Amino acid sequence: MSFLDRPLNRDAQTVAYSDSRSIAGHKVLRNTYMLLSMTLLFSAITAGLSVAYSLPSMGIIVTLVAYFGLLFLTTKLRNSAWGILSVFALTGFMGLTLGPIITRYLGMPGGSGIVMNAMGLTAVIFMGLSAYVLVSKRDFSFMGGFLAIGALVAFTAGLGAIFFEIPALSLAVSAAFVLLMSGMILFETSNIIHGGETNYIMATVSLYISIFNLFTSLLHLLGFVDKE
Repeated sequence: MSFLDRPLNRDAQTVAYSDSRSIAGHKVLRNTYMLLSMTLLFSAITAGLSVAYSLPSMGIIVTLVAYFGLLFLTTKLRNSAWGILSVFALTGFMGLTLGPIITRYLGMPGGSGIVMNAMGLTAVIFMGLSAYVLVSKRDFSFMGGFLAIGALVAFTAGLGAIFFEIPALSLAVSAAFVLLMSGMILFETSNIIHGGETNYIMATVSLYISIFNLFTSLLHLLGFVDKE
């Protein structure tokens, strides 16, 4: 092999590696969307049952302990079939916690419109951002650090708004979460198609949590606007 052939061979290997990562990324994306659609449906069913039976709120402490416990379990089981069951347990539980929130808004004048508008906006934002990443193929991995810090700050501020009952702070946190979760959808979708995320169970969890927080934040903002 001549010296001139080596760069060409390295280029060919680079292209082949890039193509293999692209194929693997699209496989993970397909599996993620399949599992995501099933978990969203299951979560909608548990939320519907919670609304139908007027289940009470579990409280912030119980909700957080159960949520982080199931999230930890899913992370530990992500490479086994049990991980899929854990994902359904996590998303089903989150659906149950969503029920009392929806019930509260449905009890407001025009509450059904608020809920439907929040659902519609969530779907439009998710599909629009996902389509943008898939078509443009842009790499949004640079957003990872900012999103992690932003989510931590917003989460802490949200807890402060709940415990100290500060409506203005709660509203600001909801607005921040809309932006952060939109960024998370861009980041995670990009991460999948570029081979940064190879586990479709964890990719599903990340996108589901983004959609869940996006919906609840929009619900809060739309409820505030309608009340005003």
